[in-house]
Amino acid sequence: MRAWSSADFDVPLPEGHRFPARKYRLIRDAVVARGILPREAILVPERASRRDLALAHTDRYLDAMDAGTLSDAEQRRLGFPWTAGLLERSVRTVQATLEAARDALRDGAGATLAGGTHHAFADHGEGFCCFNDVVVATRVLRRDRPGLRVAVIDLDVHQGNGTAALFADDPATYTFSMHGAKNFPFKKERSTRDVELADGTRDAEYLALLDRNLDEVLDDARADLVFYLGGSDPYEGDRFGRLGLSKEGLARRDRRVFTACRRRGLPVVLTMSGGYAPDLADIAEIHATAVHELRTICG
Repeated sequence: MRAWSSADFDVPLPEGHRFPARKYRLIRDAVVARGILPREAILVPERASRRDLALAHTDRYLDAMDAGTLSDAEQRRLGFPWTAGLLERSVRTVQATLEAARDALRDGAGATLAGGTHHAFADHGEGFCCFNDVVVATRVLRRDRPGLRVAVIDLDVHQGNGTAALFADDPATYTFSMHGAKNFPFKKERSTRDVELADGTRDAEYLALLDRNLDEVLDDARADLVFYLGGSDPYEGDRFGRLGLSKEGLARRDRRVFTACRRRGLPVVLTMSGGYAPDLADIAEIHATAVHELRTICG
């Protein structure tokens, strides 16, 4: 198995910015340091093409991102000030997810050490998400594989509102989101199936809800490919998560998803999605463990 990383492309952010951009290098380094993958198995993606990005995003929005002409309001909604570095990293991240999906279709498992940018809509970015990598990847793959059926298993603590909206009228894509009921985004979209969680939900209740839904989701989806958004932000130590999962609970969550896919012979793509623990080493440990579980079960 191999993984894709855009960690070499820095996003310059103001001092004190809430987004922990350094986590991506730490995730990559943790995967190598723990012997999960050798350094040479972690590859740097090219830039996603404008043609591919346009499968999910409007020309007006892509023009504004390319030229750096997002309005102040658009940058506030995105959560980032526009910079050339932000654009470069974002288009590389989209390509990383596409390459990981191709790996999964070929080998049964693929991973990107970023991605899961599920708050991006067709005409704007939101919630630290510039482009919707899973939607772009799905639509690119369907150029060569018409009729490809996809399931999106989104276990980030925040609802994948952009993904739900972009796939709303797509009968070949099943979107499943298990997220904090009172957390961002405060206006939710409608996924194929949404499970809302009360603040403070802990391991046992969370995993019971996942068990109650996961098999039905995969059976109903009749998917050829699964995108898994394994956010680390349900962690009890996360600044914005408001849930109470332990690291072991998150590892058991990941194990359940990969095992369910493996039982069905379903290729699965791991993306990192969100994570905001004050100690970035916690984020890196949680995501590196997810890569370990993927390689052990599906790789």
